Amino acid sequence: MPHLDINGKRVSVETDLDRSLLSLLRDDLDLTGSKYGCGEGQCGACTVLIDDRSARSCITPIRAALGKKITTIEGLEKSGRLHPVQEAFLETEALQCGYCTSGMIMSGVALLRKNPNPPREEILRQMEGNVCRCGDYLRIVAALEKASRAIKEAGK
Repeated sequence: MPHLDINGKRVSVETDLDRSLLSLLRDDLDLTGSKYGCGEGQCGACTVLIDDRSARSCITPIRAALGKKITTIEGLEKSGRLHPVQEAFLETEALQCGYCTSGMIMSGVALLRKNPNPPREEILRQMEGNVCRCGDYLRIVAALEKASRAIKEAGK
């Protein structure tokens, strides 16, 4: 039986492997942090990490995620502590309605795992595919800059 590695747990998959990863996460596994937005991979609300790279789960078939490490927003917290990007979003109030927040955070985590100290231009490039209908972009960028500093300080 096929399986997935989701948030560090092995999950057996008994479904059509051509279904979207998002539908499996939300409907079958009750991991509802990733949101259904546009359904076309354009808004970023459904963003998860697959092998530490951001991926749009609404257009990713389950079959494409087999054998890979999947991390959802629910998998970022460790031992009761939020990820530095989650902390920074709260501290900078980089959310209003919250619908895009998990996708924004996951895209930011992917960036900071690749480059823990990105210049602002790189943050802007990474976040281009994530839509915030509330227009909270300045605080989102500030949150990612703050998280980058926190990660750098924690590494010392």
